[in-house]
Amino acid sequence: METQEMKFNIEEIITRSPRLETVVMVEKFIKENSGEFKKTELFQKLPKKMMWGTFNVILQYLEDSNKIGMDKEGFIVYLWNPELIKKLSGRKRY
Repeated sequence: METQEMKFNIEEIITRSPRLETVVMVEKFIKENSGEFKKTELFQKLPKKMMWGTFNVILQYLEDSNKIGMDKEGFIVYLWNPELIKKLSGRKRY
């Protein structure tokens, strides 16, 4: 799967500080709807409304922590898989 880089306005990121409960809500929504929505659609479908800049900060955080990505068509996909990471971390290296 080819990925597309997310682009954000740095000034928005600096001026927006989302609350933890808001970050968790967005992450949970993306996880439950992985690959179904593009960025703007996802923003509009969230259970709670927020400012666009705050939403961008959350997406940047989730992308930086390798929890989400964007496919080549622009759909937001949930990537985080702790079970796989645990399995791979116990694997012998040659």
